[in-house]
Amino acid sequence: MNTYSLSHLGDRALLRDLASLVARDRATTAALLAHLAEVDARRLYLPAAYPSMYAYCVHELGLSEEAAFKRIHAARTARRFPALFAALAEGRLHLSGVVMLAPHLTPANVDELLTAAAHRSKAGIEQLLAERFPRPDIPERVQAIPARAAPADSLALGPVDQHAPGRVEGASRPQVTPLSPERFALQLTLAQSTYEKLRYAQTLLGHQLPTGEIAAVLDRALDALIGQLEKQKFAATARPRPRRGTAGRPIPAHVRRAVWERDQGQCTFVSDAGQRCPARTRLEFDHQDPVARGGQTTVENVRLRCRAHNQYEAERVFGAGFISEKRVEARRARVRAAAEARARTAAAAEPSHEQDVVPWLRQLGFRPDEARRAAAPCEAIPAASLEERLRLALSLLRPPHRRVEASPVTAP
Repeated sequence: MNTYSLSHLGDRALLRDLASLVARDRATTAALLAHLAEVDARRLYLPAAYPSMYAYCVHELGLSEEAAFKRIHAARTARRFPALFAALAEGRLHLSGVVMLAPHLTPANVDELLTAAAHRSKAGIEQLLAERFPRPDIPERVQAIPARAAPADSLALGPVDQHAPGRVEGASRPQVTPLSPERFALQLTLAQSTYEKLRYAQTLLGHQLPTGEIAAVLDRALDALIGQLEKQKFAATARPRPRRGTAGRPIPAHVRRAVWERDQGQCTFVSDAGQRCPARTRLEFDHQDPVARGGQTTVENVRLRCRAHNQYEAERVFGAGFISEKRVEARRARVRAAAEARARTAAAAEPSHEQDVVPWLRQLGFRPDEARRAAAPCEAIPAASLEERLRLALSLLRPPHRRVEASPVTAP
């Protein structure tokens, strides 16, 4: 019997079963979010060889990218405000509503907002949030967009001139869409500066690419960028010079090259079940035997790890508390460094007392060296006005026989 063939059910039974399934689905959704929140809090995706909860949901649990994002966001919000679990399970609030309310929830208003949003549709919650948290009017804008999809290489021949009113929302979101085997459509919005760079690149490639195909220009630009980034990341070169490993940091170029090639540009963490972390971004060179314990910087002792698994390994070796303290110290050091950099920038931007005197002396006809020499002593009187500093500088520029030295006045 086909489980999903329901033609034998009567109308009343069909509606009853549907209502029961919806109720079970709501309860299951709430339980699912609770499990996701707990797995996220315990960071169990790390020993499972995934760099983030998002990657775990997509690759291990098989959720779509959008479903994973929405459920993780809702799970983290519900962990902060547990009343959301009951609201979802009882059908007073739907998953999209949780995501919409999340930015506005606080311990003080969560109960009141949940009551106000109960049993509202997505549009109803949007209206509620507009009333409770009004935003300023958006500026008026009239924008023309192509009435139909322009050819992929239309920029090579000149700007598109067939425009008509239409929806703009989709055009502003970058998209890479498979069209056929080994063919993809790329859609994005360029800034004016980027557009000018593209047209300039087309001009420079006029001999090699007479038609100026954008795909070909982009391919060459990515080749150049990748080559530059590979040199920065793991010292890629066509003529490597092998050397022996050294202790400590920094990691020599030949070690980085060999490790990157051996590990194939992918995190090397493997779970107990044999799952290798799929991360290929935010990769770091990690010492299997830590430098702090005498580990050598050799090809055999260095491996690729994503940021998450590098930190995870450090916590396993040195303890979570120790690493947490180190992170706090590093954040404080970055704050201090940023403050010092801002202070240096402000000091450099503020003209010195010497600098604001020199232009006036130059206007009076003095040579640059004379102006700088006469203005230098003005640094000793920072509280003096510009007029007083200028008088001092002029007094030093007078010929020796015309200088009048101040002397004490004595009574006859």
